[in-house]
Amino acid sequence: MPIITVVALSAGLLTATAPTAHAAAGATLPFTSVEAESATTTGTRIGPDHTQGTLASEASGRQAVRLDAGRRVEFTVPRAANAVNVAHSVPDGQSGTLNVYVNGTRLAKTLPVTSKYSYIDTSWIPGARTHHFFDNARLLLGQNVQAGDKVAFEAAGAQVTVDVADFEQVAAAAGQPAGSVSVTSKGADPTGNGDSTQAFRDAISAAQGGVVWIPPGDYRLTSALSGVQNVTLQGAGSWHSVVHSSRFIDQSSSLGGVHIKDFAVVGEVTERVDSNPDNFINGSLGRGSSVSGMWLQHLKVGLWLMGDNDNLVVENNRFLDMTADGLNLNGNARGVRVRNNFLRNQGDDALAMWSLYAPDTNSSFENNTISQPNLANGIAIYGGTDIAVKNNLVSDTNALGSGIAISNQKFLDPFSPLAGSITVDGNTLVRTGAMNPNWNHPMGALRVDSYDSAINATVTITNTTITDSPYSAFEFVSGGGQGYPVRNVTVDGATVRNTGTVVVQAEAQGAATFRNVTATGVGAAGVYNCPYPASSGTFALTDGGGNSGWSTTWSDCSTWPQPGQGNPDPDPNRNLAKGRPATATGSQDVYTPGKAVDGDANSYWESTNNAFPQSWTVDLGSVEAVRRLVLKLPPSSAWGARTQTLTVLGSTDNTTYTTVVGAQGCRFDPATGNTATVSLPSGPGLRYLRLSVSANTGWPAGQFSEVEAYQTS
Repeated sequence: MPIITVVALSAGLLTATAPTAHAAAGATLPFTSVEAESATTTGTRIGPDHTQGTLASEASGRQAVRLDAGRRVEFTVPRAANAVNVAHSVPDGQSGTLNVYVNGTRLAKTLPVTSKYSYIDTSWIPGARTHHFFDNARLLLGQNVQAGDKVAFEAAGAQVTVDVADFEQVAAAAGQPAGSVSVTSKGADPTGNGDSTQAFRDAISAAQGGVVWIPPGDYRLTSALSGVQNVTLQGAGSWHSVVHSSRFIDQSSSLGGVHIKDFAVVGEVTERVDSNPDNFINGSLGRGSSVSGMWLQHLKVGLWLMGDNDNLVVENNRFLDMTADGLNLNGNARGVRVRNNFLRNQGDDALAMWSLYAPDTNSSFENNTISQPNLANGIAIYGGTDIAVKNNLVSDTNALGSGIAISNQKFLDPFSPLAGSITVDGNTLVRTGAMNPNWNHPMGALRVDSYDSAINATVTITNTTITDSPYSAFEFVSGGGQGYPVRNVTVDGATVRNTGTVVVQAEAQGAATFRNVTATGVGAAGVYNCPYPASSGTFALTDGGGNSGWSTTWSDCSTWPQPGQGNPDPDPNRNLAKGRPATATGSQDVYTPGKAVDGDANSYWESTNNAFPQSWTVDLGSVEAVRRLVLKLPPSSAWGARTQTLTVLGSTDNTTYTTVVGAQGCRFDPATGNTATVSLPSGPGLRYLRLSVSANTGWPAGQFSEVEAYQTS
């Protein structure tokens, strides 16, 4: 019987699809998800929105439903179920509950919701903003519901934004295996009140070569386990046996033979501190180990694997709400298989291989479903030899990443670049790719990146489906700006639908062959071929035959293609300048032009000092009838009042500029918000908006934290 999987292609009930010539992309899951925006609601639908830092941009499908207190959203149950998991967001610093109704009858149980694990700041990561807005909360309903029944959630005590509900039929708790050692026999407290750490250690010691049994209950561990080897840790099911620990196993080595299965580990990680091993597994499980059937939540990382993990299998697990990676093979992984896992709301790469100290070799990510990584990539391969990425489903990447990245970005040394054969086959990418504020241009759905060194491995990308990418489908780039080549790439068999800008975004020297790549609904042009630096060389696209729908080439390397069909319909009252490419005659230190359009009033552009006049320019993407500018400086009182003298200019071609508003003084005062408004007269529209600053009474430079442009006066 063919495998059936769930593919998030559109709003509503996620669509079940059967494979054609290939295995279906994604994991076979025990639940069915329903999007809130497809449900009946008395609340407000938000989105779609792809703008980094907005709530809707992190939602599944880039849409969700906002419920003020007393408002509800009602789902039609898609399958027999007795449990539900709800992805939701609560305003920062608040907590509340969701009242639950089944077919109109309110349950005695409520679903607590909180912002405690959300709103993560990683200021040390360039381009990152506050993120990780959503969280997951689960509930056993205490009764069975059938397909067609109605389950509603009503906000109480706080505003709650509901994204998606997962309906599941949870099996009864499993029984204790014969001959196993129960942690309760060693004194573990299943109420969660007592500290069960020593009881777990004693059970592991007593069960060497056998099974440690974790009965139904809640168990609290206050420190990590170590010395774990030659043992099975088994629970009664991930909805029944729950271990509360932010550091479950932390060990640098193991003789192996560790099998962990069928329970939940739920942490209390509310911030990302990279120096802390706040992980389910930190280090090594040893050879021939496995992790399966686990529910992992509220940790920094699910599995951060170093040392000897040869032939490890990680399968059939759920990774939810990590502040960093879901899983990272941090070098020296050999023969590791990561398959059939579900990952939602990771705070960095959902699945990563990083060949630090020694290469990851002969390892694979297969048939995983990844949704909403809110920083970085869905899947990232940083170096390694003979790596495979097959039949994965990745959706809704948000910032600083692609659906899949094949990269020689090393981060640290010693690093082992990509080598041998890199196989990327049968993957489906939905609404993936994101604007990179550090580059001030987008990242494609599938990216091949010679960031720190040339790509000389054989990279074969086959049987790919890319749908609704907000920007490009395939990107070839040298992200470190050094122009290293991308070579030996073949793209064979791809279906591209509704890509926002281009099918191929080539920004590095090198070459790739394309065969049987078909595209429909291309937003701007088929190909953007503009290697950087311009003197680095050319990127050769070889037509291997069977290609269609993307024969045009973007003609102007001085401008970026703008999203078309793959982007959501714009808001007529939107800020036209937000997130657009910006340039300047000069910048001081890290205060670059893009800071004035990043949506953050606390970051800012500052021109070269003591060099008036200085100008700042933004490309709005198309000719617009701009009637009002709102100029901002950081609102902090530390910024004293000042007046900047500026002229507003406009252009349709970035060559010929005319004066729109003559030189005038704009007063900025933190007592009144540190903002100034400039009205523009009616007349011909402009695409390029330029502000020329000739004086500043507060500092010898032009300064703006935000430049907002509106069509409304």
